[in-house]
Parts: sequence; C-alpha cells; structure tokens
Amino acid sequence: MSAMRISRRQAVVGLAAAPFVRVPHIDALRVAPATFVLVHGAWHGGWCWTRVSPLLRAAGHTVFTPTLTGLGERSHLLNRDIGLDTHITDIVQVLEYEDLGNVVLVGHSYGGMVITGVADKASGRISQLVYLDAMLPEPGTATTDYSQRKLAPITEDSWHDAAGMPQEYGVTDERDVAWMKKRLTDMPRRCLTQSLQLAGETSRQIRGAYILCSTRPFAAEAAGRAKRRGYRYRELLTAGHDAMITQPRELTKILNELA
Repeated sequence: MSAMRISRRQAVVGLAAAPFVRVPHIDALRVAPATFVLVHGAWHGGWCWTRVSPLLRAAGHTVFTPTLTGLGERSHLLNRDIGLDTHITDIVQVLEYEDLGNVVLVGHSYGGMVITGVADKASGRISQLVYLDAMLPEPGTATTDYSQRKLAPITEDSWHDAAGMPQEYGVTDERDVAWMKKRLTDMPRRCLTQSLQLAGETSRQIRGAYILCSTRPFAAEAAGRAKRRGYRYRELLTAGHDAMITQPRELTKILNELA
C-alpha cells in the first residue's frame, strides 16, 4: 500500500487502460496536498476506489485504499471470527505502519462504523472524518441498528452473507454491473452485528463532513445528525449509494473541496 504520486497524464493513461472505466475530465482545481485514506463499505474492497484514487493523486494528494480483512482481494482470509474490531484494527495499522498524519479519513456506508472506531484509537493522526453515504454510529450501536437488511442469527453454517446485486447500490450501467458482480464478496456477519465500543467522544472532536448520495433511510438519518453536529454537508443525490463508481469525477470534486 505504498503511496504513489503520479502526473495528470499518467492518471488519464491509467484510467484509459481499464476498459470498464469512462475516463472523466480532470478539473484544473488545485488544492493543498492532503493524505486520503479511503475506507470501503460492506461486501466491497479497495477496488471500488479505482476511479477516484487516480483523480485525487492527479490533484496532488497522497491516497491509500486498503481492503478490509476477508473482503476483496483478501477474501481468502474470510472467517467467522472477523468482526468490526478487526476492521478498525486494519485501518489503525495502515495509519501506524505508513506513519501517516493529518489524514482525511473517508468511510463509505459500513465504513462509517470503521472510521469512527479508528478515530477513537488514532485521533492524533486524523485531521478530518468524511462520511460518504455512511453510518454515523453512536457508541454501543451496530450496523444492524441502522440497516434495514435483516440477518438471521449467526450459526455454524450461517456466519457470512452474500452481497446484493450491484443495482441495489445505485449502479445501473451494464458494464459497471458486470465489473462489480465479479468483485463483490461475502461479508462476515459478525462485522454487522458487533457493537462499536468507544473509549470517549474523540470522534466528535475531529472535524467532520457528510456526503449524502442516496435516499437510504440510514444515510438520511445520519446526514441529519451530522448537520446537527455542525459537520459540513454536501449532496450528490444523482449518484446513488456507490458514488465512487457512478460519479467519480463529481465525488472527487467534493473531496477536493472538503480537503
């Protein structure tokens, strides 16, 4: 997960080499360089940021897109003991071993649970929390407290859940749907049922922002609480839940503004 700085030309060439990517125009917008750590949601992997990370790097930022244990290219590690605390540790380790500071930590969907836990353990390395159509959890709550997705009790034979169809994430382009179907992986159920344990209110003391991209009830509710907390608020409601796939250019512009 080494941080790479690439030129604008390299970013465009790299995107053009991937047949499933519609190459977006890269704005001339320039901002002070930041360090982004982008945390994906349930059933996804670091792969979902493929269209956003080159654009952020082309704007001069350093970008990390780690994949949480048991998902994406790490799906061979899937096991029943993986929980929310495992994924929080995954990201804390990235911050520690890469010696990152002043990080803009972005969490998509379930990733909101993860980044809130990370902020509790590594607040000194984080400058801002950005919740992307994400859960904004209170202490002691679990993903299942916010999601309408019903889960059966965990048993010996039922401890992980398959992802839904890409269309459930607001993705409708046929090429995108085919690309995602090959990459969505099962999710350890314990990640969704384990409660978030926080030592204090550290996450609320870090500058926050919320980007609402869908009409999902948990996102709308979280967006409302974020505004009441005084978080900066943006909307990208034409994108659907997976804005990083459907509207990477527009999402990158917002992230640049927030940075």
